[in-house]
Amino acid sequence: MTGRQCSRRDVLAGGSASALAGLAGCVAEGGLVGLGDGSSGPTVAILEDRSGTFALTGTAKYRTTKLAIEEINRDGGILGEEIDVFAPDPQSDNMRYQDLTRYAIYRENVDVMWAGYSSATREAIRPIVNEHEQLYFYTTQYEGGVCDNTVFPLGATARQQLGAVVPYMIEEYGDEIYTIAADYNFGQLSGDWVKIIAEEHSAEVVGEEYIPLGESQFGSTINDIQSADPDFVMSMLVGQDHSSFYEQRLASGLTDIPVGTSTNMAQEREHLRIDPPALEDVYAGVSYMEELPTERNEAFVERYYDRWDDAEYINQEAQNNYFSVYLYKEAVERAGTFDQEAVIEELESGIEVEAPEGDVTLDPATHHVEHNMRVAHADETHEISFDDERTIEPSFLHDVGCDLTSEAEQTQYEPADYYEVV
Repeated sequence: MTGRQCSRRDVLAGGSASALAGLAGCVAEGGLVGLGDGSSGPTVAILEDRSGTFALTGTAKYRTTKLAIEEINRDGGILGEEIDVFAPDPQSDNMRYQDLTRYAIYRENVDVMWAGYSSATREAIRPIVNEHEQLYFYTTQYEGGVCDNTVFPLGATARQQLGAVVPYMIEEYGDEIYTIAADYNFGQLSGDWVKIIAEEHSAEVVGEEYIPLGESQFGSTINDIQSADPDFVMSMLVGQDHSSFYEQRLASGLTDIPVGTSTNMAQEREHLRIDPPALEDVYAGVSYMEELPTERNEAFVERYYDRWDDAEYINQEAQNNYFSVYLYKEAVERAGTFDQEAVIEELESGIEVEAPEGDVTLDPATHHVEHNMRVAHADETHEISFDDERTIEPSFLHDVGCDLTSEAEQTQYEPADYYEVV
C-alpha cells in the first residue's frame, strides 16, 4: 500500500494489535498519514496504568488527568473545542506501551500524550516519541537528566527531592548516612545524588545497598544498617515488595534510626497502607501530598473524591498530571492553535500555572518545573506534617548546559556527566 492513503476503516479493522499491523502499510512516501477523526478539537492520549505492577500510582494519574479534562470541557474546552480522550490501559507492560504509543500517534493522531509511571516505561517509548516529534508530558518524580525537545518531564527530579530532604536530615540528625535503594537506573542514580549532596554538606555515606525489585526480605540489610550505626538512612525503595522494609524495620527495633526518602509516602501511601508506627520518623522530600493543608489543595482533594468516590489517595504524580493539563491548555490558548510545534514554542516561553502544591513555573530551557518542595514527616501515628518549604529549580540540567530553547536535544544526562561521583 506504499504511496496511498488508507482509510480510517482500514486502520480500525480488528483489534489493537491487528490495527497496528495494518498500519505499517499505511505510510505514504512523504511520511505518516494523519488518521485523526477529522474533528477540529484536540485529542489527548492518557496512557496510565490501571492494572498491573504500577496500578497503585497509575490509577490516580489517569483519574486526575480525566478530572482536569472534564473541568475544562465543562468550561468551554480549549479554543472553544471539546477535548477528546484516547485512554486504553497499558497494564504496566512496556511492550504494550510501545504498541499503544504507536497506535495513539498513527491512528488517533493525538495532539499530546500523558504516559507512564516508571523511567523504564519512559525510555521504552521515548524513541517513538522522538521519531514523530510527539508532545509528551511525563509526570513521575524521577532520577532527572532528560533533556529532550518534545518531552516535558514535570515531576520533581531526584536532585530536587533529595535536595530538600538530605540537607534537612543532616542538620537534624547528623552527617553519617546509609543508603538503600532499588537496584535499577532510578535507584542507582538517586544513590549518586545522595553522595553528591552529602559531600556538598560535609556529610558522608557510610554504606549503601541496592535492592533488587521484587525483594521483600530485609533482614540482612537491617543487620548491616545496625552494624554501621548511621545517623539516618536514605531510602529510595520502590514498589509493593519493598514497602515491607518498614514493617521489618519496626519489628527489628530500627525505628530509633530515622529515615529520609524521595520515594515513599507521597507515591504509594505507605503511611496509610502500613499500620503505625512502622513509618515513625520517616521524612520525605516532596512537592505534593494529599495531606497538604492549604485551601487550594483541600478544594482539589474535595473535587477529586466527589468525582471518584472509590479513590484511595492522590499521589504526587497524580497532582502533576492535573496541573499539566492546565499548563497545556494555557500554551494552546497562547498559541491560538493545537499545532504541536507552536504549542511547544509557547511552553518554552515560560508559563506559570496554579497547582495544588502552589504556583509552579515551567523552566523554558529544560522543560522541567520549579517545584515547591517541602519535607513531610510521619509521626508515631503516621500523621503528616510539613516543614522547610522552598522553591527548588531543576539546576542540574542548567549545570550541564541543557537549553532546549536554543538547541534541540534528545539526551539523558547523568550525575557523572558533571560531578565526580565516588
